[in-house]
Amino acid sequence: MRDTRESRLLLVLLIAIAFALITVDIRAGEESPVDGARRAAAAVFGPVEKGVSTAVDPVANAIGAVRDSGERHNRIATLERENAALKARLGSDDRTRSRIQELDAMLKRAGAGQYGIKGAEVIAIGSAQGFSWTVTIDAGSKDGIERDMTVLNGDGLVGRVTTVGPDTATVLLANDPDFTVGTRLEGTGELGFATGQGDRPLSVQMLNGRAKVNPGDRLVTFGSRANKPFVPGVPLGEVVQVDKSGGGLTRTVHVRPFVGFSRLDIVGVVVMPPREDPRDTVLPPKPEPPKPTPTVTVTVTPSPSVSGRPVGEEES
Repeated sequence: MRDTRESRLLLVLLIAIAFALITVDIRAGEESPVDGARRAAAAVFGPVEKGVSTAVDPVANAIGAVRDSGERHNRIATLERENAALKARLGSDDRTRSRIQELDAMLKRAGAGQYGIKGAEVIAIGSAQGFSWTVTIDAGSKDGIERDMTVLNGDGLVGRVTTVGPDTATVLLANDPDFTVGTRLEGTGELGFATGQGDRPLSVQMLNGRAKVNPGDRLVTFGSRANKPFVPGVPLGEVVQVDKSGGGLTRTVHVRPFVGFSRLDIVGVVVMPPREDPRDTVLPPKPEPPKPTPTVTVTVTPSPSVSGRPVGEEES
């Protein structure tokens, strides 16, 4: 064929048609309009291809084996590196491990108290409600959250729901000065009322002015009528100071809350109260006191020499 203007136009046209057919074939997938032509071509050229491939199979297979082997090796090596990098990233992600531990602890608390909870994440601190100690969680009325529901985490009482939107809710924290919750002392069952004091320990007014309370004693929530705003048995905190009674009708104790309000992340809203008051069963076991280390006394007795005298009296 001569290199003329017409031949070049024909070549360009054929290339354009080929690209068009390829595009239509790819986009159409299994319903490609050229599928019939493809089958017809396979029927015509298939025997020829098979004969040729039979002649060159040993060489082609050897070349293909070497090429594929290298590709497989490279891909496996790449996947192994990616897998190792992923494991290293997940293994070194302290925040991920911490959140998993928080979730596990919260589920154990909920299970011990038989609380039906809705998990949520703290997405904001504070609100437009003045200077109250509040957080915003990413669960609202669409998730079954209602006003005056108890909020807890793996450590204990977080607060109560005060405002509910479709997708978020505001939680008043237990250390807010406007927060008050009924309490029950572990073991004796002495009742009181705890009030938040911001960064300081909770102030608890024991109803019995002669109640025996000691540092280290623990308190849980007493519960409310119809379980709103508080369900019973949620761990509250540990007594750190006991004021002298002074003969009054009540007695003030100071309680360090179990929950760290400055590092809240995953919380649970109690959407279903327990059938029975769990009382102290939700509290974690008290750590055992350290065992005294036994003292070993070694007594050194001088051994007699060959002559029967002490070693220091031997004649030189």
